[in-house]
Parts: sequence; structure tokens; C-alpha cells
Amino acid sequence: MSQKNPIPPSEISSDKAFLRLLNVLNTLREQCPWDKKQTMESLRYLTIEETYELSDAIMDGNLDEIKKELGDVMMHLVFYARIAEEQKAFNITDVLNGVCDKLINRHPHIYGDINVENEEEVKRNWEQIKLKEGKDKTVLGGVPVSLPSLVKAGRLQEKARGVGFDWENKEQVWEKVEEELAEFKSAYNNSSNLETNMEEAEAEFGDLLFSLVNYARFIKINPENALERTNKKFIHRFQHLEKRAKELGKNLSDMTLAEMDIYWNEAKSL
Repeated sequence: MSQKNPIPPSEISSDKAFLRLLNVLNTLREQCPWDKKQTMESLRYLTIEETYELSDAIMDGNLDEIKKELGDVMMHLVFYARIAEEQKAFNITDVLNGVCDKLINRHPHIYGDINVENEEEVKRNWEQIKLKEGKDKTVLGGVPVSLPSLVKAGRLQEKARGVGFDWENKEQVWEKVEEELAEFKSAYNNSSNLETNMEEAEAEFGDLLFSLVNYARFIKINPENALERTNKKFIHRFQHLEKRAKELGKNLSDMTLAEMDIYWNEAKSL
């Protein structure tokens, strides 16, 4: 049995558009065999996938795709709230009111009498308010365990900075980068003949990466975005290399590095 959309897809206000989404989702939950079966656990991996698709669209600067992926993510959020309502835990109204209350409470410079000079003071107040709210038992408690390591490193450093634990200037951070690089080189050179000592080299490499993330933060570079742009650049150039090899009737594995370098440099100029 099908049901027409209760509100037509015309030029409507944002509140009516949101109500339309709720109505559509509720109809699907009640009538569609697939939607009926879903649980928070079954949706979780799909939500992760949708989030990464949104991330890809943002990195590509594709506004049409961003719009579509935002819709997919929003649908998932509404779906979770519907399932929770069925369990008599909370509903979408509770979710929206909760986030509004949180934003108001954590922006006392807008909704209260606190004065701030810049965004750093805003972020510092945010972290201090979170601690007072009691949600995070420690300063670093709000950083999700399952975050990708590169993103997690940045968030840990930002959290620490929020309570004043940070370097004073970028020159100090760069000195730390050089120090960690030297320690990694020493550890790796000492472990080259002893496989068991590679753990020390790995630890020092981790310290080096952490210090590089720290330096990126100081000079206002997002390391995750920077690395992803490099990944995309590598993919583009390597795929060009594959294409040129195919045009020549060759397999990459049969080409010399010098031959591949010709087409790699060709891709760099495109």
C-alpha cells in the first residue's frame, strides 16, 4: 500500500520541509518492509558511510552532491529519533530542544554577559563549560575513541589548548618537530638489524606525526584536509599513468621506473 506525500514538494518554508521529512520517514517506518526492520545498530554503519560520502563531496567542492548527502545524513538522524520514540526514550523534539539548549548555554558571549576577544576565547569557554556540565569527566574525555588517528590527534591538541596547555609560538612547535624527526631517525637506524626494536621506531614515528599535526594546527592548516588533497592528487596522477600505459599496450609492472616517471611528470602538468 502506498501513500502520497502529505505535503507536496513545492516552494515551502524550512519548518514545513522538515515536517515533510518527518511525515515521509514515519510513513516508511510503518509501511516499508526494509524500514520496519531497521535498528540503531543496523543503521550505524550506513550512517558512517553517508558521512564519508558527505566528506568526499565537501572535499570535491561539489555543492549539488553536498546538498544530496546532507539530506541523506539528515534522514538518518530523523530515523534514529523515530526509533528512540518507539522505545519511549526520546523524540525528535527532545533532540532539537537539547541541541538548542546546549548551544545557548555554551555561547554566553551571545546569550549572556560574557565578553570575548576572539575565536580562541570562544573555544576555551566552550571546553570549560563542557567540563562544568559534567558530561566529560576529563578534558580529553569528549574525544571519541573511534576517531581516525589523524583527526583524533588534532582534537586532543585542541582540547588541551582549551585549558591553556599549549606551546607559546609556532617556532617552539617546529623545534619539537625537528627533535622528533631526529629521535625517529636514531631509533630507526638502531633498529634496522633488530626487528624487536622496531617498536621503538614506530613509537618515535608516532611522536613525529603528532608533532606535525601540532605544527599544522599552529599555522591554521587542517592536516586531515591537507593529506586528503594529497591522496586525491596521487590518485589522479597514478590513474593518468595507468591510462598512458594502457594506450601503449603495456602493463605497469613491465615498465621501468624511468618510463613511469615520464608519464607521472606528464600528469603533474595537467
